Amino acid sequence: MVNKNKSSQLRDFLVLNPFMPNGEVARKFDTKHEYVSKIRRNLRSKGLIPPLPEGYVSGTKVSDMYGGHKALETECNTVGLPLESVKHYWYKGEHFSIFSKTKEVDYNTIVNDITAKMQKYSPKYPVIKYPKIKDGHLLVIDPADLHIGKLCKAFETGDEYNHQIAIERVKSGVTGLLQKSNGFKIEKILFIIGNDVLHVDNAKSSTTSGTHQDTDLMWFDAFNIALKLYTEVIEMLATIAPVHVQYDPSNHDYLNGFFLANTVNAWFRNHKSITMNVSIAHRKYYNYGKNLIGTTHGDGAKEADLPMAHEAKEHWNHCTHRYVYIHHIHHKKSKDYMSVCVESLRSPSGTDSWHHRNGYQFAPKAIEGFIHHPEFGQVARLTHLF
Repeated sequence: MVNKNKSSQLRDFLVLNPFMPNGEVARKFDTKHEYVSKIRRNLRSKGLIPPLPEGYVSGTKVSDMYGGHKALETECNTVGLPLESVKHYWYKGEHFSIFSKTKEVDYNTIVNDITAKMQKYSPKYPVIKYPKIKDGHLLVIDPADLHIGKLCKAFETGDEYNHQIAIERVKSGVTGLLQKSNGFKIEKILFIIGNDVLHVDNAKSSTTSGTHQDTDLMWFDAFNIALKLYTEVIEMLATIAPVHVQYDPSNHDYLNGFFLANTVNAWFRNHKSITMNVSIAHRKYYNYGKNLIGTTHGDGAKEADLPMAHEAKEHWNHCTHRYVYIHHIHHKKSKDYMSVCVESLRSPSGTDSWHHRNGYQFAPKAIEGFIHHPEFGQVARLTHLF
């Protein structure tokens, strides 16, 4: 209990100091925070102290503080935060909860900073001398929709899948495609990355848009596993022929997939036989002889509306063989749209609960590749089934 004399002193003090935080007043009068708040509300209801400035209830705005706040200034100096950067704060007797003003995030700046730092640790690779090849071919390897981190249980969906299975399928699938390409002289490899390589995009185990997913590991573990997998596979492919790596952003991992691709790019910056296109552009194009090859995830523009003629106009006229390889739907489909063949690729990933519930589950699981001749276009499809 607070005696009447002390209560009167408290009221007089609040009239003279209407904006001093309740915690400070409570300590000064050796009473409870709740009692000070009650007295303050009573005084305000009678018009004896002014109303709180706008924004004060949800957190005191520094610009609205009466005479400033010395304790806040001291706290800011302690943590190295400029006082003018404080947006609002709560003060609860002993501790501050401070919300600072934030600037709009520029992901290009973040990526450039990460890439610059990664480049300091890029391994040194020796220059590879490849044998001269006559009548060579391009090998396209496209491990689509890996969904590393996805968890599928045979008990529920009839299909078992986790990150270990994903890794094994990529390695065995790529090896299988190389074996199937033995009858062709490979002078160049186009390796496609991205396309939902990661199952989730954040610590909440959800996609970029917020859809929750069943996972078998943490998001950062999935990132590191995918990074190791990509670097090992690309290193191996580069022993066969020069490699061009092309990244497609996607809907499950739009942010982390982009960071992953740029990390891979930084890793191979010193490799003379590896080139990369890891921009955030949704559609990318690669020219090989008379072949114009586009890749995209498939969650954006409709197949019939893909703007290859406009986006790759510098190659359109001299390329008589035009292809777009798309992903996202996890099953095989191929259709000609005027002079462009649009082909969707199978996925090696398993059937999860959502796909099982909706009946999307019986497409063959596979990693696919293609052989392109510089003059005659696509001359072979390669499929490694699981």
